[in-house]
Formats: sequence, structure tokens, C-alpha cells
Amino acid sequence: AILNQTPFYGEMGGEVGDTGVLINDEETIKVIDTKKENGVSVHILERIPTTPEAEFMACVDVARRRATEANHSCTHLLDQALRSVLGEHVEQKGSLVTPDYLRFDFSHFEKVTPEQIRAVEYIVNERIREDLPLQEYRDTPLEEAKKWGAIALFGEKYGDKVRIVNFGPSTELCGGTHTSATGTIGLFKIVSESAISAGVRRIEAVTGEAAESMVYAAQDIIGSVEQIIRSPKIVQAIEKMVENNAALGREIEEMRKEKVASLAEHIASTVQP
Repeated sequence: AILNQTPFYGEMGGEVGDTGVLINDEETIKVIDTKKENGVSVHILERIPTTPEAEFMACVDVARRRATEANHSCTHLLDQALRSVLGEHVEQKGSLVTPDYLRFDFSHFEKVTPEQIRAVEYIVNERIREDLPLQEYRDTPLEEAKKWGAIALFGEKYGDKVRIVNFGPSTELCGGTHTSATGTIGLFKIVSESAISAGVRRIEAVTGEAAESMVYAAQDIIGSVEQIIRSPKIVQAIEKMVENNAALGREIEEMRKEKVASLAEHIASTVQP
């Protein structure tokens, strides 16, 4: 369905499309996805309206949109943090923004170390704690935006007029949805870092409730390990177990050698000349 006006965001620039419902007095129809085709928002419906020409109220799934906004804004904060930690050679090579997680591809020549991952996380969460407000400048001439130092996203085509999205030190050209202030994001946590091609790395991360759930899951694992080893000093207990296992392995190997030597001696003694 194509509406004469819509609040739904159509999938574009790596950000997934909105879902929600179309409502009138006669029926309620689920919008299961929204695509952008030739500049027009196309709403993918669960079924065809009984009366297509009727008026409908378009209602976006607000919770899903808010989660997507948080993840999209975090890709901007992540981009700036990666440049700060790894260097100005970092360039975005692609992204995926969903309500559940974000994916960010970038140019880099080697694996990102755990220490660098932690530094990037700290910077992003610091920006979140600062509660930086969204500042956007619409219909800005492209050349003027470049003079401001706005970063263009990989693979995007821009017209003569662009939209600038700013969160503190992060300034990028973007047409997607964003949170009103970074404080609404809550928490940022990197899930994984990997290589996807020569010179291109990928980070997957979560925000908000998903990040909290990840922290709780880690706490649950630690608690389960403490119960199994019956000690709150997990690292020391595991180190001791490894040492004991290695010592036991050496004892078993010595016993095996003695057994082999004894067997060989027995066989030699029973051989008739």
C-alpha cells in the first residue's frame, strides 16, 4: 500500500523499515514492513484492506522504532569512537540497523584487540552518559556540509541538499531515524568483532535492554560457575584446577611409561633364545 502521507520509515541506508498498523472504524491491518522504492514509502500489509479507498490512521510500532533509533544513533557514536581509538583511517564500509542489534563494517588492517574494544565501548558509553542532544540541519547544501566536516556514509548517494546529524563530536550525513538525545540509549555493549574481507572488520553490538540482558546473562554464568567450583574466587580456582589437571596428566604419563617399560621387560624375559 502507498499512502498519501505516512509516519513510517522505509528501509534505506542500512536501517530496517518500520512496522505497525493501519486503523479505521472498520478494520485494523498490520504493516509487517516498509520499503523505500524510488523515493516512495511502500507499506507491506498482512492483507489487503476491505475498502482500499477508505481513510486510515497510520500507527508506527513506537517501541520497535525507539530501539532502532537507539541502535542507529550508536552507529554514529561507534564510528567516531573507532576513529579516536584506531585512527583516522577508519572508514565505514556498511551497516545494518535493527531494533535488536546493530552491525558496523569498517576499514582496518588488523584485528581489534580486547583493550581497544574496551576503549571504544568506554567512549560510546561516555557519550551516552553525557546525554548529548540530537542536532540536525536539514536541506543543507552538500558542499557546505563537507566544509563542516560531516562524514558521508559508505555507499550512499547524496543530492544537492543533505541532512546533517550531530551528537557532540560526531557529525555525519544521514537520512535515518535517531534518538532525541544519547541518554535514551542507556547502555552500549559490543558482542563480537571479526574480519569479513581483506582490510574490512565487522562489529556487532547491542544497546538498551538488549545490552542489559547481555550483562545479566554474564552474571548468571559467573554465578553458576561459582556454585560448581564452590568458590567466589573464580579465576584463582580455575587456575588451580588447570595446574592440578596438568600435574595429573604428568603423573598419568609417568605411569604409562613405567607400565610400558614393565611390559617390555616382561616380554623380553619370556622370549626363548
